[in-house]
Amino acid sequence: MKLIGSKTEQEIRELLIKSNQLLFKSEEKKRLLEVIKCSYPEMITAYIIYWIPEQGEDIYKILINDSIISEIELERNNSEIMPKVETITISQYLRGLSKQNQIKLAVALDLAKHDLKYKG
Repeated sequence: MKLIGSKTEQEIRELLIKSNQLLFKSEEKKRLLEVIKCSYPEMITAYIIYWIPEQGEDIYKILINDSIISEIELERNNSEIMPKVETITISQYLRGLSKQNQIKLAVALDLAKHDLKYKG
């Protein structure tokens, strides 16, 4: 998907940048970051592109670098339970994705490529 610099893209970009900063800097997301680092030692950057707070766990879909999507199910109140981590390709993730979520992924990929260029 080609980005055109629309208002929607700008809003998504701002949200993704905030989520990236929260992931790497906040105490609240520390456990999630540890799971990502453990599961993907090659990770340089990551963007939370989807998050569902369920009753006892949080379900995340996270873009790792610019190449894979990680689905992580993290227990909220019991850190003893191992998180479920699955890896899917970007093309698998794109199947059946709404237009809004396709834009979100395209913006996240753009941000990740920029990060990899300057951090990697």
